[in-house]
Amino acid sequence: MELKINIVAILIAVVVNFIVGFIWYTPLFGKAWGKEMGQDPNMKPDKSVLFKGMAFMVIGNLLFAWVLAHNIAAWQFVPGIKEMGPLANTLSTAVFTWLGFYLPGQLGATVWENNSWKLFAINSGYHLVSLLVVAAILTMF
Repeated sequence: MELKINIVAILIAVVVNFIVGFIWYTPLFGKAWGKEMGQDPNMKPDKSVLFKGMAFMVIGNLLFAWVLAHNIAAWQFVPGIKEMGPLANTLSTAVFTWLGFYLPGQLGATVWENNSWKLFAINSGYHLVSLLVVAAILTMF
């Protein structure tokens, strides 16, 4: 059996996820996130630091979408999965991945690193939305 991976869908997911991250951490929750992280709102990051962060974000988004695409493709061999439909597949992929892999790490960071619950909500919310968006793109293609 061969896994069918759509590279175009992965690339689209990378771009869209980058945009979602920008919107999430800039106009939507940028000020609150920065405050919770203890950042000075008047201090602008150096351009080289900004570009380095963006480059690593793109690499991270590429790995994220590529691995999630493989995960979704592998589950297509489970009997009855195709009858669930794309919406159910998107929701189950995103929610179960978030519950099993993202939420525990965020909970640990909140408790052990003494992060605020507000920061927990901002970061965990982003990861759930990101998973939903990327899973939807990968499932619909």
